[in-house]
Amino acid sequence: MKKKYLLAPGPTPLFPDAVLEMGKPIIHHRAPEFAAILAQVREDLKYLFQTKNDVLVLCSSGTGGMEGTVCNLFSPGDKALVVRGGKFGERWAELCQVYGLETINIDVEWGKAIEPRLIAEALKRSPDIKGVFVQASESSTGVRHDVQALGEIVRPYENTILIVDAISALGVFPILPDQWGLDVVVAGSQKALMLPPGLAMVNLSEKAWRFAETSTCPRYYFDLRKERKALAKNQSAYTPAVSLIIGLKEVLEEIKREGLEKVLAHHARLARATRTAMEALGLELYAKDSPSDAVTAVKVPPGIDGAAIPKMMREQFGITIAGGQDRAKGKIFRIAHLGYVDIFDITTGIAALEMVLKKLGYEVTFGKGVGAAIEVYYNSGGQG
Repeated sequence: MKKKYLLAPGPTPLFPDAVLEMGKPIIHHRAPEFAAILAQVREDLKYLFQTKNDVLVLCSSGTGGMEGTVCNLFSPGDKALVVRGGKFGERWAELCQVYGLETINIDVEWGKAIEPRLIAEALKRSPDIKGVFVQASESSTGVRHDVQALGEIVRPYENTILIVDAISALGVFPILPDQWGLDVVVAGSQKALMLPPGLAMVNLSEKAWRFAETSTCPRYYFDLRKERKALAKNQSAYTPAVSLIIGLKEVLEEIKREGLEKVLAHHARLARATRTAMEALGLELYAKDSPSDAVTAVKVPPGIDGAAIPKMMREQFGITIAGGQDRAKGKIFRIAHLGYVDIFDITTGIAALEMVLKKLGYEVTFGKGVGAAIEVYYNSGGQG
């Protein structure tokens, strides 16, 4: 019998209290009982997003929230400035192209963060750009982009909005839409929110809502204005994912009980512990200068089969991590540390990694990575 561990950047381990609530008999989505649940979720999402604005809840993966943003706020022919520094930055560009937007792509070396000055220079060259698209955390590369700096750059442009994919960032490190000038923030249920995939959350500024009044892109199900109107009555425009929203209520209550600052500090400790462990093993970080606290991407050592690392972790030890995608396939592996994960999950994963690397011919001193992780975690306040 093999115990399983999930250390991939999504889906992540489920919050047990939410699982228990979601397993109860279903209730009707138009009943007063569900309206009360949605009303609480509505308020608690404002706390999580650190915003005064309503957060829409859509029945989809995070990509549905991304697509809904494009088709609700823009029109064919609008110019979109897209940061392409990983697989999900490329997804922004693909979505914009599907809806006929003119994309201006800034290609960033994978493993690197966007230099804010490049956004500033692009906007000066083309002040008619309507939207700037970026990831807060590019989970395909383990990079964190400085969306606070980008918000300051975009804010003065009255006819330009900043759209942030925070699917693997929200609840992991600070995201402050109102303070930073982030006009759209998209999140998903299967990351730090410790739920199954199936919910996308979208927060829009009043500036972004003005864009919705002039957009001519087609949409039906992902009509954000319909959802906003329904949410004002503690309803959804269409049949919602009732069980997932009930689970979301439990997760948000737990985050409030713990306190968002403590939750973010916990993720920061796990991230530092993981990165330090990798370096203690002589491994090189892929996103060395701008790492995300959601996931650590690590370069595969020379002479080692990169595809074998996640495969052996899963098959021999029951631990799921992620490999590289696209141009990083076989070149990196990724260990996530977000959501319902603690230091013992991380040290278990590191111990298995040490054994896998040893089997693949890499020189390892057993316990070196594990010990480094525990020391960093302990010394940074994670003492139970």
